[in-house]
Amino acid sequence: MATFNLNINGEEHSVDVDPSTPMLWVLRDHIKLVGTKYGCGIAQCGACTIHLDGNAVRSCQLPVSAVADKEITTIEGLSENGDHPVQKAWLEVDVPQCGYCQAGQIMSASALLKRNPNPSDEEIEAAMNGNICRCGTYIRIKKAIKMAANSKIA
Repeated sequence: MATFNLNINGEEHSVDVDPSTPMLWVLRDHIKLVGTKYGCGIAQCGACTIHLDGNAVRSCQLPVSAVADKEITTIEGLSENGDHPVQKAWLEVDVPQCGYCQAGQIMSASALLKRNPNPSDEEIEAAMNGNICRCGTYIRIKKAIKMAANSKIA
């Protein structure tokens, strides 16, 4: 066990865990932020996507020892009121079906728009490749990302 001081959603947290503990379990089991979902456990489906210094990363394969001194953002921290442009576009387009992958999808989309505020279709597809939606809402996801991009406030 080791103690890690983490900056999560702008707040400092201290956890005493094995250094190899994946961030997903630190978030869910120790910090009680359960918006980040467990999907495949091998960083292939994107359900566990969070931001690490603004970049979309898979938390299920990210050891807590690798995130010291970095800013971590979860779906809970993306917007205090759930009014991030991507979240608003998700509702406007009615993207979710079962909703399980949506937190990871939104985190990947918001990271994309932060570094590329006006992505092409191909850039959206490349950025979102690896975020799997078992309901197949990919067309609505792309439409919502374009809507959020056009809002110019992502």
